[in-house]
Amino acid sequence: MTDDDTRQARTDAVRALEGEFSALITHFRRLISENATRVSPGMLPGVYKVFTTIVRRENVTLSGLADELIADKGQVSRAVRELESLGLIARTPDPDDGRSSILSPTPLGLERLAAARAPQEGALLNALDDWSVDDIRNLSRMLRALGTGATP
Repeated sequence: MTDDDTRQARTDAVRALEGEFSALITHFRRLISENATRVSPGMLPGVYKVFTTIVRRENVTLSGLADELIADKGQVSRAVRELESLGLIARTPDPDDGRSSILSPTPLGLERLAAARAPQEGALLNALDDWSVDDIRNLSRMLRALGTGATP
């Protein structure tokens, strides 16, 4: 195989991977939209993303949340106000900075999120049922390397 053939084969493989990622992203967008609606009818996927990030982080400031989501503080602030009005998150004073608040999920928020996720909760487990644990770990390792730009 010549260098040109190898380069073309790599390009073709990367394009195929890009197509698979595109399909996967579309699938996850659909799931996120469905979950957002199950948490609260009419909730936009972006607000759901803010909510799930707060849940994952457990305690986060508005600035930390905006930084993590690479989003405008104003947009994040509007989403936080919506989540707070729905009783899904709570603000408490930041003990380290009196000008700031700590955002955390409420028991109602955690309950609603668990219920929203329940319909597809086992889907990934089922999809990977015939995979070896080593293959699943290898996929995780390779995705992490791809996401960080490291060599697997």
